[in-house]
Amino acid sequence: MPGYTVVKLLEIEPGERAKARGIDARMARGAMESRDIGVSHFRYRAGYQAEGGHRHREQEEAYLVVGGSGRMRVGDDTVELAPWDLVRVAPETVRAFAAGPDGLEVVAIGGPKPEGGDGELAEISWPD
Repeated sequence: MPGYTVVKLLEIEPGERAKARGIDARMARGAMESRDIGVSHFRYRAGYQAEGGHRHREQEEAYLVVGGSGRMRVGDDTVELAPWDLVRVAPETVRAFAAGPDGLEVVAIGGPKPEGGDGELAEISWPD
């Protein structure tokens, strides 16, 4: 087996659960055969706003905006997002996304994933 893997991220089958909520989500960790990193692609429809957020017990993540615009709820802060903004989020910090009028496209990069995963749903509130 070679020491690398090539994956066409946008050709990975999108997850059905996310699609039902207006999110086109593709998770590449398995396709990459990766032990330590995960890469995912999220495309949020125009006007989408998450009703809840998530956090992790151990996994640190970074989010790279590759298209559109929007906002990100990070802990108690709301951050405006534009293409090529890169946001690192500590595991315990709650995060969620809201898309602008042209939608929002984000690539997420995560560190090692504990056995069985460590994501936890969390409540959020968006400022008026």
